[in-house]
Amino acid sequence: MLSRIAESLFWIGRYVERADDTARILDVHLQLLVEDPWADEDTACRSLLAVMGVPVEADHSEPVGREDVLVRLAFGPATGSIVGSLRAARENARRARETVSTEMWGCLNTTWNALPDLESRPPDIHRFFGWVRERAAIVAGIADATMSRNDPWHFLVLGRSIERADMTARLLATRALVSTSGLAWPVLLRSCGAYEAFLRTYRGVATDRHAAEFLLLDRLFPRSIVHALQQGEQCLSQLSAAEQYNDRRIGVRDDARRLLGRTRTDLEYRALAEVVADLPEEMDRVQRACTAASDVIASRYFPHGAATSWVTEYS
Repeated sequence: MLSRIAESLFWIGRYVERADDTARILDVHLQLLVEDPWADEDTACRSLLAVMGVPVEADHSEPVGREDVLVRLAFGPATGSIVGSLRAARENARRARETVSTEMWGCLNTTWNALPDLESRPPDIHRFFGWVRERAAIVAGIADATMSRNDPWHFLVLGRSIERADMTARLLATRALVSTSGLAWPVLLRSCGAYEAFLRTYRGVATDRHAAEFLLLDRLFPRSIVHALQQGEQCLSQLSAAEQYNDRRIGVRDDARRLLGRTRTDLEYRALAEVVADLPEEMDRVQRACTAASDVIASRYFPHGAATSWVTEYS
């Protein structure tokens, strides 16, 4: 398939997942600020923006509040915001119009067309976040029902998996932002749609350790970091099927797959207490691995060479 089509599908997966997970993180963050009267809003908002990779002025003369967070992460034009991510997903679907299904294009286009009305700050911001999550789920469902399990599908799921691992790591890093709240872990679980699955897995025994273990290491829950990394590895394995025979003999040749696999195994084979002891730093390491893997994938599958220049025979 054409590299531009593969790149568009990869970024559709990433941008839709980014909008979904950003809505989840903001929903959790704002809820924790409301529920914890001891939380320092300026410190928590600065930390959240830092976790999301948004530069914040070091000068503390101007406090940073919820409105600043919403401007930058929900309604801003940058692709790191919810609105910016949905716009970018729609543009990538337009470029890959001959590959994506009519249903997927219609869903992304309808979502984008609905955003201008919502940009004017809906009165119930949590309902807006819920709407974003529903639209992302519809896109995922349409892709699951209408796409053949070939290269386009693998690129879409690969992008979604890398973004999901990255954003779940960011979501877990927000656990330290409002550390005085005893409700932090239940709220995080609910934000991932994981609370009921978590209670069934651990027979109703809900502890901080079990919650961290579930979101970090559970191989069966689709939003855990280990599951997302494993799914990304599987997609890369399918995309480089011609090399699978050599991989079985001498290891893994694909640098992106090696990065994801090393990060996954490092989480799986270390003691949970060691990982949780410095959770923000560990999650930052996961984010760096996802970024590095994405860069390797881009250089391998989406090369952007220099523009062709015509040269006369006399030059």
